[in-house]
Amino acid sequence: MEIELIEIREFLAALHPFDALPDEGLDRLPKMLSVRYLRRGTPVPPSDADARYLYIVRQGAVETRDRRGDLIAKLGEGDLFSSPCDDEDDGMTSVTSEDTLFYLLSCKQFEGMCRDHADFGKHFDASLTERLKNAVQLVQDAPQGGGGLLTVAVGSMLERPPVFVGPQTAIREAARLMTAERVSSLLVMDGDTLVGMVTDRDLRSRCLAAGLAATQPISEIMTADVHTISSSMLGFEALMRMTQLNVHHLPVVDTRRVIGMVSTTDLIRHESANTVYLASDVSKASSIHALTNISRKLPELQVQLVLAGANARHVGEAVSTVNDAITCRLLQLGEQEFGVPPVHYAWVTGGSHARREQTSHSDQDNALILSDELTPDDEPYFESLARFVNDGLNACGFVYCPGEVMASNPQWRQSRATWRGYFDAWIDEPDPMALMLSSVFFDLRLVHGDAALLESLQRENLEKSQANGIFLAHMVGNALKHRPPFGFFRNIVLIRGGEHDKTFDIKHRGIVPVVDLARVYALAEGRTEVNTVDRLQAVNATQMVSAEGARNLEDAYDFIATLRVRHQARQLRAGEAADNFVAPGELSSLERSHLKEAFAVIATMQQTLEQRYAAGRLV
Repeated sequence: MEIELIEIREFLAALHPFDALPDEGLDRLPKMLSVRYLRRGTPVPPSDADARYLYIVRQGAVETRDRRGDLIAKLGEGDLFSSPCDDEDDGMTSVTSEDTLFYLLSCKQFEGMCRDHADFGKHFDASLTERLKNAVQLVQDAPQGGGGLLTVAVGSMLERPPVFVGPQTAIREAARLMTAERVSSLLVMDGDTLVGMVTDRDLRSRCLAAGLAATQPISEIMTADVHTISSSMLGFEALMRMTQLNVHHLPVVDTRRVIGMVSTTDLIRHESANTVYLASDVSKASSIHALTNISRKLPELQVQLVLAGANARHVGEAVSTVNDAITCRLLQLGEQEFGVPPVHYAWVTGGSHARREQTSHSDQDNALILSDELTPDDEPYFESLARFVNDGLNACGFVYCPGEVMASNPQWRQSRATWRGYFDAWIDEPDPMALMLSSVFFDLRLVHGDAALLESLQRENLEKSQANGIFLAHMVGNALKHRPPFGFFRNIVLIRGGEHDKTFDIKHRGIVPVVDLARVYALAEGRTEVNTVDRLQAVNATQMVSAEGARNLEDAYDFIATLRVRHQARQLRAGEAADNFVAPGELSSLERSHLKEAFAVIATMQQTLEQRYAAGRLV
């Protein structure tokens, strides 16, 4: 093969979807191509084109705009312009934005390649939704190592039928059954109905230590309010549920029928990364020093989860759960030091922690909502408690918030009535500061304390904000400040100079735009969900967003967020500090192709929301 053809072959072999072609197809392809050079400002295809071609950008850039003239895509080196081979007129116009060199493949030969090579043709046959789904699967399949708890359903871990007794069974008989069956827990069944559960710990603490006669019925010591999990739940999700509930056994149900019991021991057999049990270690910590030592394992947790095939949601759930446990333990230690709280309180968290989208060692966003029974004499107690917890979180790697959105700041440590006034002012008078604070405080989640204090506020806030079209319109404007970087791999949109030269900020250019969109959708629909994916699923097929739009946005978010946690895991494994600045060279051609499609989805959804806002249809 001639040197020029070899160079073209190598160029195409590194591009998706040409990388799906076998060697024979790649060998033939360069001989089919022609070369075309177009000056800046030339339509693509040019007006003098006498045949239909697939255009492959070798050098230069092309801008594509819709009927309204809005920029919807920016193509650069390695991108494909296939609309001349499409039968439908989509109303799009494309023009070179700089002098551009193309490789041209006739549509007839292109269609023949698609017929002859199914994997190649599949890329063009798939819808955007299918390609985004494939992109999400791509990044989850890419890491080395087995999936472990990330891919195993709880039902498949059950090795025996459930062991159970009736509520009137004597405690002694129940203990003998547990010994004979070699189990550490029993289900208590009244016919087909689950009424309780007993563990070996219950036998020790509620019977022997309490001096209760062994002839008493097992119902005297059972836990009656039993949480259950579905047999289809993944092992990782079961583990997180156990950690959040601080339990070691959970009954497993299949369409309301109890089919067994799963324990932390069962999960350990399927999981080699013991750091996923950090939260249980936290509950035993007796000092900030001990908590600090535990929290040092969080980066390792993120790395091991990514290596096991975890997506961003798995990582966010795991890190946020450990952060919850550390915060709760600090509050418990604080109450031991300062005494019983004088009034009820709710310790709430905001930002990525509230949305359960945190990565290891983010900064803090938290606040205290205090009972309206608060008196001036009570304030020093909560000042001391807040400072203790904020200092403890900082020592554990969750650094102080640069904007001081923390409970140690008196502004964010107020009675419920004062918080009510804050929210009323932000909604009624949405100035820039109010919008910034709304973005933080409309993403609150309870970590510890009186849930009613937060729930009542959230309910009132949703009712008030949903009815205020002006506030929502301002939130839309705020949500459109962060735009995805079209053509992100080209120098014109990469960061130039400084520490992050030739990278792009995947958090603020890819993740934050979706978070902001989902928040606006949820507020407009009066939804209580806080997690971004939960919000998108909740507003699916509503007045705010179509079913397809919500699904595409969810997949785009999953893909981008998972690329981010993988980028950070690589840094952590190399002993570097994790950040959000990705160099295009880190990504494969396939990942770059999918990432551009994800960015295009975000841009389209932003444009749609912007048009609704401009038309005044949010009021």
